[in-house]
Amino acid sequence: MTSLNDKKILLGITGGIAAYKSIELVRLLKKAGAHVQVVLTKGALAFVTPMTLQAVSGLPVRTSLLDPEAEAGMGHIELAKWADVILIAPASADFMARQTTGMADDLLTTLCLATESPVIIAPAMNQAMWKHPATQSNLKTLLERGVHTIGPESGAQACGDIGYGRMSEPLDIYNYIDDFLSTSSDPLPLAGQHWAITAGPTMEAIDPVRFISNHSSGKMGYALASAAATLGAKVTLISGPVSLNTPEKTTKVDVLSAIDMLEACRAISEKSPIDVFIGAAAVADFRIQEVATQKMKKQNGTNEMQLNLVKNPDVIASVVSESMAKFVVGFAAETQNVIAYAKDKLAKKGLDLIVANDVSRKDIGFNQDQNEVTIVGKDITWSPNKADKTKLADLLVNFIIQHNR
Repeated sequence: MTSLNDKKILLGITGGIAAYKSIELVRLLKKAGAHVQVVLTKGALAFVTPMTLQAVSGLPVRTSLLDPEAEAGMGHIELAKWADVILIAPASADFMARQTTGMADDLLTTLCLATESPVIIAPAMNQAMWKHPATQSNLKTLLERGVHTIGPESGAQACGDIGYGRMSEPLDIYNYIDDFLSTSSDPLPLAGQHWAITAGPTMEAIDPVRFISNHSSGKMGYALASAAATLGAKVTLISGPVSLNTPEKTTKVDVLSAIDMLEACRAISEKSPIDVFIGAAAVADFRIQEVATQKMKKQNGTNEMQLNLVKNPDVIASVVSESMAKFVVGFAAETQNVIAYAKDKLAKKGLDLIVANDVSRKDIGFNQDQNEVTIVGKDITWSPNKADKTKLADLLVNFIIQHNR
């Protein structure tokens, strides 16, 4: 028996050629024991018929907000309360835009406004429409409001284009819903996953007294660890020296140098496979070639001291090259050409995502409670609004969840 047994799923179908896939999705959900109420938009009626969906779901299909017969039975408010989850598959660009503005001019948008249950969308549209800044802005807004997404996928489209915009396959959506509801009324989407997160600065010794370090406070990495643990992940926090409390439900491993951090990552991955690795630590690029065994003294007659530095191992690049984790997210702390440098690091290090921020600004970044970042992937760039690091961590973790499929 799956977590879908006896669950009430309201399936909204909007206009698009992918609507035909929703018939198979209903069949899968019904076979798992779910109750499926289908709602068709006006656009969806051009692609699938109410009779077909009624035959598969076993329930009358709803198409109109102002249907006297339907309102005499289960009205739209009752229907919104009835659903354990609202799933829109496919979700067109038009629907996403109207949902973003809070419109309630048809049954489906009204239900999304009236429900207190989770809302999940499976976008489907032409690849150019998906990439358009308006659609990406709408996606950002919906994510910030707590709407969950699955897909879209990349591939050949009905129009002949190739790119992101294909609706996820019915079986993938079915598995997503099953996982989402696996912990009943309080789903923890990261249950069973192991996340490893580095945080804070590294400390590279010069002698027993002095060291080279940086201004990282560790706040962003610790906030990410807390956010992932809250969503059910087993979290290992590999931390440089900071003055922060260990987040609840996380295991902390203290390190000092970049070499210590890399060795800790290797040991952790050997002990327990890592599903998601986030390199939020500010790792020193260089270390002292030979650490003095005694405190270095001032040299008489000179105002200078020469230190010979050698390059440190690149921790996150090593995580990728040594296949320590399935999905790897890096951070790029830059002072100029932030996005360009981030894209370069993404490609050179083979990362899945990179989070770029401008540490030259005094109001965000190092030692600040707020941050403003841009997430860069191979085919996506997303810039959430400036926010408290705790809030931003929630957004980043949810973004990773949506793109780690």
